[in-house]
Amino acid sequence: MAVPALTKTHPVADELAQLLFEGADRERVHGAWRRLVSGKEFAYRPGLPPEERTALSYERLRLLNDAAGDPVELAADPYRLAGLHEWTGPVDGGLTTLASIHYNLFLGSVLDHDGGRDRDLSAFTSLRRTGTFLCTELEHGNDVASMETVAVFDRATGGFHLTTPTPGARKFMPNTSLTGGPKTAVVAARLVVDGEDQGTFLFLTPLSDESGHLPGVRVRPLPQRTGTPVDHCLTSFDRVWLPREALLEAEHGRLGSDGTLASSLGNRRKRLLRSINRVTMGKLCMSAGTLGMSRAALTIAVRYAHSRFLAGPKAGDRIPLAAHRSHHGRLLHALATAYAMTFLHRSLVSRFAVHAEEDRAEVEREVAVAKGWITWQARAITTECRERCGAQGLFPANGLADLPLNIEGGITAEGDNLVIWVKAASEMVFGHQGVRAGESGDPEGRELTELPFLRDLLAEAERIWQDRARTALREGPSGDPVGRWNATSDAALEMVSAHARLQAADAFLAAAARAEDPRAGFLMRSLCRLFLLRQLGEHTGDLLAEGRLTPDHVRALPKTVDTLVGELAPHLMTLVDAFDLPAEVLSGIPIASGGSVGADEGWDESEDGWEEAEVGAGVSVRV
Repeated sequence: MAVPALTKTHPVADELAQLLFEGADRERVHGAWRRLVSGKEFAYRPGLPPEERTALSYERLRLLNDAAGDPVELAADPYRLAGLHEWTGPVDGGLTTLASIHYNLFLGSVLDHDGGRDRDLSAFTSLRRTGTFLCTELEHGNDVASMETVAVFDRATGGFHLTTPTPGARKFMPNTSLTGGPKTAVVAARLVVDGEDQGTFLFLTPLSDESGHLPGVRVRPLPQRTGTPVDHCLTSFDRVWLPREALLEAEHGRLGSDGTLASSLGNRRKRLLRSINRVTMGKLCMSAGTLGMSRAALTIAVRYAHSRFLAGPKAGDRIPLAAHRSHHGRLLHALATAYAMTFLHRSLVSRFAVHAEEDRAEVEREVAVAKGWITWQARAITTECRERCGAQGLFPANGLADLPLNIEGGITAEGDNLVIWVKAASEMVFGHQGVRAGESGDPEGRELTELPFLRDLLAEAERIWQDRARTALREGPSGDPVGRWNATSDAALEMVSAHARLQAADAFLAAAARAEDPRAGFLMRSLCRLFLLRQLGEHTGDLLAEGRLTPDHVRALPKTVDTLVGELAPHLMTLVDAFDLPAEVLSGIPIASGGSVGADEGWDESEDGWEEAEVGAGVSVRV
């Protein structure tokens, strides 16, 4: 059996990796995390019950904290924070969740408010206390503006009484159990002064110490959910007193000693959005975690496709799974999407890191759109990779089985995908200017191999759906806002989908232009071409009707895709080697290192031993 090498030697893979992983900034952004997950402490441990898996994730969080350098600087660095999620996602989804909450939502929120760096943060930076974030309530998920938890200003003490007024106001799913040691939360609650609701703010709230939960803090574990276990709980407060400094203040809201609120923002909703502003970085973190999972899944599946052999067309022949177009074609389409996802994410992290205040709304919308698209694609990719590995893909030891379930959490966290896309769609129907008719040019004489032509066709598809959405909104039933939006939403969501893919294509094209090695440039352009052709498939009818494609283009599309797949198929291993998954990680995954689960277990060469009869990829029976 041919076993793929565990170290890459092809220089093209090295250049592709440089393009994928921040170029000159690669070591700073990714180096520490890649080395961390290479350690034996992060190897798969079979047979652990959920409670022990959760405890292990907290142990690994401490190892991660040791590798992080200054946690305060980490929380303020979008590049390294996103990179952390990319590398931990494939090895421990629970750790990824805990790290995202502690460094981004908790520590980041504290730092983003007045005096964040002047507070004594040593308990949190040393992980003597783990930070958590309590916003969503049991009956208020995506409608956080309706949350009921209150922090009532107490004039006698200058502090606040934090209270959960109804069962539906219990904070839903925070990691607030005693597992992992003492914890402190940032709690979103309505600030009430003299009976008047001033809007939602964040309050720094100790939850537990070495002896257990603190007085007035009520915590009930939730049932185990899908994916890697985390200690999710329902959490409520019974008049928990907080000192004045518990209120996290900034320009959007400062409380004077006389109880008067000063704010630069004119309404409570804007104050809420500014208070929980860290959820935008959280969307980038969730996307990054699923990116890492997608690339890991593809690396495993491609390696398995080259080491798993089947009967060939002639008697005695053995050929790898990767020889079959039905197998490598699906993996190549997934690879093209994973590259596009990665470059889109890189472009948005860079844009988020340097955006000006006047660009905030647009950047937040683009991050939300990308989060929805990336996490949905990640689920499809990891599911495809699991299936391509047959029954072997069902064993968690082979690194694939848990990934789609962990990605489900990313799809919902930091804003449910469909909800955040609906919000983006409502803003973009009239608030976004895409390509206009005529800009994509006459299709006669254009070839389906021309990248600028393909890119403009995708832009035209976005324009078509935007025009449909605008027409539907104008013609919707008057006096019925819900009815008008119902008539508009399908077209508007198609517009958002096309926009996400167009942004990914633009990021991919920009990355391909940076390739210096001609061979790397060829692979990048070919993979981008495959990505664009796949995205255009569902729009050919519209593009033909609008005169942007000719009938010959439509007829030629399947053959063009098939030819491109054939050209790329010999480079599958190079394309996944560029994902740079550490050899130490791959060697611990049986099907990624030429083996299989069960290959060395229960084998006995005696007369009453086992004999294998192959009945399909990844399946054997005792005969």
